[in-house]
Amino acid sequence: MIAGNIAPPPSPFSLDDDATYIAWRAAKLARHGMPQAISIGHPAELTGTERGALLRSCEARNLALFRLDAPIADIERDLRVFGRHIGLLDLDQNLCAEDSGVTAITVKATATDHTYIPYTNRPLGWHTDGYYNTGEHQVRAWLLYCAQPAAEGGDNELLDHEIAYIRIRDQNPEWIRALMAADAFTIPSNTEGGEQIRPDHGGPVFSVSPADGSLHMRYSARQRNVIWKDDAATRAAAGFLLDLFRHGDDHILRYRLQAGEGVITNNILHRRDGFRDDPASGAKRLIYRARYYQRLPLPKEY
Repeated sequence: MIAGNIAPPPSPFSLDDDATYIAWRAAKLARHGMPQAISIGHPAELTGTERGALLRSCEARNLALFRLDAPIADIERDLRVFGRHIGLLDLDQNLCAEDSGVTAITVKATATDHTYIPYTNRPLGWHTDGYYNTGEHQVRAWLLYCAQPAAEGGDNELLDHEIAYIRIRDQNPEWIRALMAADAFTIPSNTEGGEQIRPDHGGPVFSVSPADGSLHMRYSARQRNVIWKDDAATRAAAGFLLDLFRHGDDHILRYRLQAGEGVITNNILHRRDGFRDDPASGAKRLIYRARYYQRLPLPKEY
């Protein structure tokens, strides 16, 4: 070790540290099934016990399921306060978000040139949120809260992105190296009203935070409007991921949020089934979403 330098801590995401990876891998794969829902009295008045339970679940699985004890009147305001209570401060202001930064996801027209699938009743493919964002504005965490489920369908499937990392690394570690390249995955520019609102943005699929050593993933299974680096290892890794989603994995979780329930994650992989609304009976799907530039903190930090 060079004098004055401090050796980096062991990391399961280092391709040169198999021992740390193997121990971490065993702990990750030992956890199965949807975590138990954490009861929350009021999201804007979170107790220390509730906060600790949420953060411990996310530390272990990058996911927490919560259930409110009673309906809330001002959903957007209370969800913003809820986020702050668990260490999420900087909301991502996406193209279709309300001024609050909390977006109502429901079937509706949007004031854009394009049809955005989240605002339709069509299925939504596997992705991580904000995969089209620039490097300094990556979405590290998000929460969903269900105000009203659809009459039929609308189930979510969820996969911890660290499990996807394990599946790829176990198959071929060189694919991980390819997916960590700075130009592995590019999203083309977006134009609204004849004006470019987002240029082409390239970056890695997997990256490791220099701040806390956590693993981040940016990904979309869309075959259109996604440009993969044209080399054999990257193409093989991208194909492997598609096959993983087509064939399934025993760590993929399926869950249909009910009214008053929500999930909060460190931007794990997810998708959505198509659904059918029945507005006449009041069954019109309404999900609120908030996306953040921070990961959830570790429990010991609170």
